[in-house]
Amino acid sequence: MSGWEVYEDDPKTDAGARTIALDSDTVRALKRHRAQQDKDREEWGSAWVETGRVFTKENSEMLHPANVTRRFIELCEEIGLRPIRLHDLRHGAATLAHAAGADLKGIQEMLGHSSIAITADTYTSLLPETDRAIAEATARLVPRARPTKPTTATEARRRTGRTPRTRTRCCNKRCRRIRG
Repeated sequence: MSGWEVYEDDPKTDAGARTIALDSDTVRALKRHRAQQDKDREEWGSAWVETGRVFTKENSEMLHPANVTRRFIELCEEIGLRPIRLHDLRHGAATLAHAAGADLKGIQEMLGHSSIAITADTYTSLLPETDRAIAEATARLVPRARPTKPTTATEARRRTGRTPRTRTRCCNKRCRRIRG
């Protein structure tokens, strides 16, 4: 690939070098992939390039990022997804982790940010379902008067032994009749 060269360097921050947790389905898929790489290593023999990488060319040479990006775009088109950048998957992962209940500190560590402010400002947005769930959970914490069943004059007389009075009070330019 011409135009630019790929180079390796240390992560930008200490937080960039990290171990990340994977779900069990992903672990199984990676084990199958590793088994296939082991078979490929035998087939390629001395032409096999030992990179220690998980995702490589057939002979284990490093993939060029531009080729990975191009293939990602092709796959999105093949399955009918709207065009997104490969990097947008990072934003999506942070948003889904947040929607699943992960706190910002955990997401910060997952993404390898040096500051939680970067995570909060850049990578998380609320899904509409999460937004509603937060509103409902917050509302449940606020003490509220429980709605009561309207009392009829007969029920009030039976409970108190007297007839309820009716008075009018003005509120917000509308008058309401209040039983008292």
